[in-house]
Amino acid sequence: MKISILVPVYNEKKTIMDVLSMLAHLEIDKEILLVDDYSTDGTREMLKDNFGEGNDLVRVFYHPKNRGKGAAVKTALERAEGDYCVVQDGDLEYSPQDIIEMARVAEKTGADAIFGSRFYRTWRATNPAHFVVNKFFTVLTNILYGSSLTDIHTCYKLVRTDLMRSFDMRAERFDFDPELCAKLLKSGKRIMEVPISYRGRSYNEGKKIGWVDGIEALVTLVKYRFFA
Repeated sequence: MKISILVPVYNEKKTIMDVLSMLAHLEIDKEILLVDDYSTDGTREMLKDNFGEGNDLVRVFYHPKNRGKGAAVKTALERAEGDYCVVQDGDLEYSPQDIIEMARVAEKTGADAIFGSRFYRTWRATNPAHFVVNKFFTVLTNILYGSSLTDIHTCYKLVRTDLMRSFDMRAERFDFDPELCAKLLKSGKRIMEVPISYRGRSYNEGKKIGWVDGIEALVTLVKYRFFA
C-alpha cells in the first residue's frame, strides 16, 4: 500500500527541511508531493536549490501566487499516485512517525479514512484556549453529523485517494479540513481514529490559523450539513 504525503508550504523556511528529512526516513511505501504556495521568506528559493526537476525523493510544485492551504493540497492531490493520501504541514507540530501507525491501521482495516487524534487520550496536547476551540468544533460536528469523533481539526487525515478526489473539494484556505470531514461524515464513510503526538506552536513561532478561519469552519460545517 502506497501513501501519498501532501505537503502544503507557505513561509516555513526554518522547519521545512527538517520535516522533509523525517518524511524521507519513514519506513513505508510513500511519495512526497510538496506545493509551495508562493512563499516570500526564502522557502521557495531553498526548495529550488535542493529539489530540482527529476528528484526521486520529493516532487515540488510552485503556485504563481498565494492561494491558501486548501488550494495547495488540491494541487498535490491532482498528482497523487498512492492508495491513501495524508496532509503534512510544513512546521513541526505533527510527528511524521505517526503516519506509520495510521497507514498500518488503514491497511489492516480497509477503513475509508484514519484520523490522527491529538485528544484521543488527553486534552493536554495543546493549551487550554486552543483545546476549548477545538472541542467546540468537534462537539458541534458530532451533533450535526451524528458522529463520535474526538478531533475534527486534526491535520492528519489519512483518506483513500480516490475517495478524496471524488469529493470535488472546494475549500481554498483552512476550511479544507472541516469540508473534508463534513463530506466524509455526510456520505457515511468509515472513519477510524488513532492517537498521535502534537506540539502546538505559538503565533510568534509562525502559527497562521486565526479567528477568521474559525468562522469559515463554522459556516462550512453548517453549509455541508444542510445546504450543499
